[in-house]
Amino acid sequence: MFHGPATVNIYAADMPAAIAWYTELFELEPYFRRPEEGPVAYAEWRIGDLETEVGVIDAAWAPYPVGTAAGAVLHWSVDDVESAHARLLALGATTLEGPTVRGEGFVTASVTDPFGNVLGVMENAHYREQRARLVN
Repeated sequence: MFHGPATVNIYAADMPAAIAWYTELFELEPYFRRPEEGPVAYAEWRIGDLETEVGVIDAAWAPYPVGTAAGAVLHWSVDDVESAHARLLALGATTLEGPTVRGEGFVTASVTDPFGNVLGVMENAHYREQRARLVN
């Protein structure tokens, strides 16, 4: 039934700042913006092994109040949680939960971006196994 994340939507009241922050984080310009002219209400990147869509949406369209960390945490697979966590902090995120060993081959950390969204990073043995199958 579930095949993996298709689109991850996050919200920001300051769209220019959010687009700049995520462009720096992903080291990639958004491939999609709406509207194309004038203030941007939506920007999207494709990142990772499966080119998961990450969309930043103007907070005016949020179905709930934004700016306070809450809700589900999507953990992005990374090679090194300590390095990923440090880079997120260097870009202005704040630690929600520092690097934590969850078991052999599993380490997580989570931060709040400057716009109140929670981002998780994870070393995940299962993901590495799946990725190896995709690459080979």
